[in-house]
Amino acid sequence: MPRFAANLSTMFTELPLVERFDAARRAGFRAVEIQDPEGTPAASMKAALDRSGLELVLVNVPGGEAGLAALPGSEDDFRGALGEALDHAAVTGAGHLHVMSGIRPAGTALEACEEVLMRNLEEASGMAAGSGLTLLVEPINERDVPGYILSRQEQARRIVEAVARENVRIQFDFYHCQVAQGDLTRHFTEQLPLIAHLQVSDNPGRHEPGSGEINYAHVFELIDRSGYDGWVGAEYSPAGGTVEGLAWFAPWRAGD
Repeated sequence: MPRFAANLSTMFTELPLVERFDAARRAGFRAVEIQDPEGTPAASMKAALDRSGLELVLVNVPGGEAGLAALPGSEDDFRGALGEALDHAAVTGAGHLHVMSGIRPAGTALEACEEVLMRNLEEASGMAAGSGLTLLVEPINERDVPGYILSRQEQARRIVEAVARENVRIQFDFYHCQVAQGDLTRHFTEQLPLIAHLQVSDNPGRHEPGSGEINYAHVFELIDRSGYDGWVGAEYSPAGGTVEGLAWFAPWRAGD
């Protein structure tokens, strides 16, 4: 059965970040993920997690317009951002760090960016290994983020296989895959051995699952049949109020 984590950077945004934890728990979630702590100290987030009884499963490594990990010349900046994320995870208990690649600089070959990304991932895997953390790379469609360096499923798989570290894996987002490539069942199935985190939202609008063209009844059944036992991040922007849009989540809602 899919296990869903509320993305507190996109859901319950009518509340301050530290209040979204309790809101997510009241809505029936057992876990959360966060893109950006929004300046909230890690200790405050840990207190909110303890109070709500939630698990924090994912945070993004900060930095840059859309990440730093594949930008030639930004290796030191990435190392510093990763250190910040590792410190945050040590306090909050987050188990996964999303390593964002960044936007390809004008005049820079894609191959050069990929080489930097692989070197940074190799170094970062060693820095994270002692804490038991998994580093994730995610293909992000170029319609929403023009010029994003890592945008194709096969590209992510090739890079993760080349890095060949147990704690470097793929974050598979059904929305990004639908926009960039479609063919969701095939791509998910092919990537599955390397996937450590999933995310869902619908297209168009990046709203609640079931609000658009993606057949989420099929997707959730596919996830269930696959044997995937990790978390599924609900990373969507509610079309209206967050709570009012949770009908899709009712079959999996945890009780009090």
